[in-house]
Amino acid sequence: MAYRIEVASKIPDTRAQVRAKLFGKPVSIVDVYTIDKPFTKLELHQIATALHTPSVQTTHPQIKKFSFAIEIGFLPGVTDNIGNTVKETIEDLLGKRFKPGENVYSSQITYIYGKVSTAAAQALAASLYNPLIESAKILSFKSWQQNRGMDVRIPKVKLETYVQTDAVNLHISDEQLQILGKQGILSKDGSRRGPLALSLTYLKTIQQYFNTLKRPPTDLELESIAQTWSEHCKHTIFADPIDELKQGLFNTYIKGATKNIRQAKGKADICVSVFTDNSGAIAFDDKWLITDKVETHNSPSALDPFGGAITGIVGVNRDCIGFGLGALPIVNRYGFCFADPKDKTVLYKGPHKTQPMLSSKRIMEGVIKGVNAGGNCSGIPTPQGFVFFDPRFRGKPLVFVGTLGIIPRKIGSRPAYKKQARPGDHIVMIGGKVGLDGIHGATFSSEAMDSGSPATAVQIGDPITQKKLSDAIVKEARDQNLYTSITDNGAGGLSCSVAEMAKEAGGYEVELEKVPLKYPGMAPWQIWISESQERMTLAVPPAQWPKFQKLMHSRGVEATIIGKFTRAPKCLVTYDGRKIMDMDMRFLHDGLPSRPIKTTFTKKVHPKPNISPPQNLTSTLLKILSRPNLASFSFISSQYDHEVQASSVIKPLQGKGLVNGDVSVVRPVLDSPKAVVLSQGLYPSYSDIDTYHMAACSIDTAIRNSVSAGADVDDLALLDNFCWCSSDDPQRLGQLKRAAKACYDYSVAYGTPLISGKDSMFNDFKGYDAQGNAIKISVPPTLLISSLGVIPDATKVISLDAKFAGDLVYLLGETHDELGGSEYFAMHNAIGNSVPQVIASLNLKLYRAFHRCVEQDLVASAQSVSHGGLAIALAKTAMGGMLGMDLTLPHSRLRPDEFLFSESQGRIVTTINPQNQTKFERLMHKIPHALLGTVIQKPQFTIAKHINTTLSSLLAAYQATFKNY
Repeated sequence: MAYRIEVASKIPDTRAQVRAKLFGKPVSIVDVYTIDKPFTKLELHQIATALHTPSVQTTHPQIKKFSFAIEIGFLPGVTDNIGNTVKETIEDLLGKRFKPGENVYSSQITYIYGKVSTAAAQALAASLYNPLIESAKILSFKSWQQNRGMDVRIPKVKLETYVQTDAVNLHISDEQLQILGKQGILSKDGSRRGPLALSLTYLKTIQQYFNTLKRPPTDLELESIAQTWSEHCKHTIFADPIDELKQGLFNTYIKGATKNIRQAKGKADICVSVFTDNSGAIAFDDKWLITDKVETHNSPSALDPFGGAITGIVGVNRDCIGFGLGALPIVNRYGFCFADPKDKTVLYKGPHKTQPMLSSKRIMEGVIKGVNAGGNCSGIPTPQGFVFFDPRFRGKPLVFVGTLGIIPRKIGSRPAYKKQARPGDHIVMIGGKVGLDGIHGATFSSEAMDSGSPATAVQIGDPITQKKLSDAIVKEARDQNLYTSITDNGAGGLSCSVAEMAKEAGGYEVELEKVPLKYPGMAPWQIWISESQERMTLAVPPAQWPKFQKLMHSRGVEATIIGKFTRAPKCLVTYDGRKIMDMDMRFLHDGLPSRPIKTTFTKKVHPKPNISPPQNLTSTLLKILSRPNLASFSFISSQYDHEVQASSVIKPLQGKGLVNGDVSVVRPVLDSPKAVVLSQGLYPSYSDIDTYHMAACSIDTAIRNSVSAGADVDDLALLDNFCWCSSDDPQRLGQLKRAAKACYDYSVAYGTPLISGKDSMFNDFKGYDAQGNAIKISVPPTLLISSLGVIPDATKVISLDAKFAGDLVYLLGETHDELGGSEYFAMHNAIGNSVPQVIASLNLKLYRAFHRCVEQDLVASAQSVSHGGLAIALAKTAMGGMLGMDLTLPHSRLRPDEFLFSESQGRIVTTINPQNQTKFERLMHKIPHALLGTVIQKPQFTIAKHINTTLSSLLAAYQATFKNY
């Protein structure tokens, strides 16, 4: 028997008020918990009491006459975090364990009042749920009365039990092999299982290998190879020879740059672990290391924005936990590339207007909510992030998520950043159970999104389960030396995590039937490659297993031995004693053939913009300040907890005016004066002109932002995240090669090593428009460069807000006619050709000179000049301090609008005390600099005869764009 407990608010419900505003009709909301387990009346009363606050809520809502009721709940098998939490609450409350098959399911009813048609109710319901993961039930008031309320709904997974392992025939035509690679293995019912993302060349190589074994591969073996060889996991485009670069882009330009920088720095090298683990690590002090990793979760976020984003953020948290012997997550960072939420473009994945894509607004709101839930529920501060808008992100958004961690240099006598699974160690899976969610996630992310993109690739993370796992590992088991190695069950699930760790020992043997499942009936290949969340794989010595198991049990973390690591370099998987995988480790990891890549590059030339000098630069400034890429996104910053762990120094919203900053600073070790600075640079619009300069500007901005906050350029490290499109197109690959070359040139020029990275190569949408026409939407080639550094004294960090009336305002660096790809040109529907170009030698001198000024306490505020140009940087400085400015422009051959909105790199706006002017200018005497004017008490913002406005007008324009979100 199942029971429903319904909880409603007795006071005004903010959720209902927001929804009523969207619907244009009064609404009320009731939360529902359906309990599929027998309880007595007394026990149900106790449960209901625990699930509401009597002073403001009731479990016996009195429902007034309504037009329609809409109940939204999860589909069978979808992770239900609220339901899982209620289930644990009941177990703790009553001391009764739920048996297999018993569960709690959450749902929510929206009651709509007033006159509403059936069609309108269906449209409103469609705006509330994602049919990929949720179901909706709509009842009129009459039907509701006849049914005596909403029906009891139990979304149990019911699978036709099929635990066999099939042999896959590879002796088929090339055409059939290509279908196999694209659409997957043929099932008994004639359907395909989903993309393997294996090319014909790869399949021929696999065919030859199994010919030598004189047998066909099992479905589990072929799926396992597909996960391991996927672009998502192996990064083949960066690894394969490309043109004259025999070692490939990664070894030549990324790893090569870091190797050269570290050699040049010698004893001043800050790197400790790079390109060998789940994250990169630099030195914090003599006792601690700081780790960093930034991931993307683009494809899943296009299908289910909330699930894709929360899975991304908790997944990169596990990359942190899986570094070395386990780092403690201390900071989350994020970056979102969306289409404008006002973009009404209708898209379909399937022909004949089938498989509609979610709206740009739904995607944005879902992604923001997902990162919110992942970070806030995990107790990890999320201070640093950005948002960027372009219509080309309508087909597929880019969702960047990152996590910084901290780990001791040593645990006892062992270096904490080194791990080594040993032959004989138990293979232990901890955390959540395995389900159908996340199947083909790695291979799905290795291709363009189209009508074949599988719903099973979507997962929903559970930060509560992961928080328990994280604390048990990093705060207890690690320091007791209870395991020898650890890694995340991310892309490819167990198939990849076990195989990666086995390289440390030799090989592995897995008994797959021992893996804990969410529900019965899963096939072995599904268990093996599922990416169900909150799981990690560990190597636990047999002697430590009893203690490890007891610790995990006491912390509510499921831990299961599923096999052992071996000395023999073999991959062996059995199911109920039957051998279903028997392969050579060398073939699995190194058997994929090299595919030499050829590129082309043709420089694009765009029409020269014909923009007349504006008569009113004041209105121009206010207009550009409200553009989505420059406007305040405090609606995101303010909902992300950045104070948990009590480490914030420079916060996401700075100054009295609460202006979004480009940099954050935290103190991870509270009894140390040292701080960690983090920022980023990203310019997708510059790729329309030249990806080389796009990459150079991204590097320069990431560095400059951190320098503006007080960092020393000589103590910074970088991370690279390439998000490309159509990466089988020689022209796009030529653009990629130029961007990678810029990463080498400028990281070496600045001496900033690249310590970690990730690439996502097929960010394309292939589908249909509103008229049913086939279309392809590709994201602009995008490179996110993230910066990370250590500041010796947190009291010397610099925020962007002007501090005192009377302070002098300086512009450091040179301004050129470089508006190509700028926000100013975009506002005039133009691209241009004069993309900003970075002069590293000049900028490096400026950054070092500026840091000397910071060390001597000469700087009151600083703001990097980036998107939008000088006018935006000055406006942010004024708004941040809620102080006016009286400024003039230095003599220049540029028009005033060109000078104010050029996006030339290497520039910083700074304010200083007039008493420090002589010292400041002496330190800057060989650096291009100009005194622009003064900070004033009056709330007026004036730039000579060009701009004359007020702080209130600036703030109104800055805050207007997203004020209703």
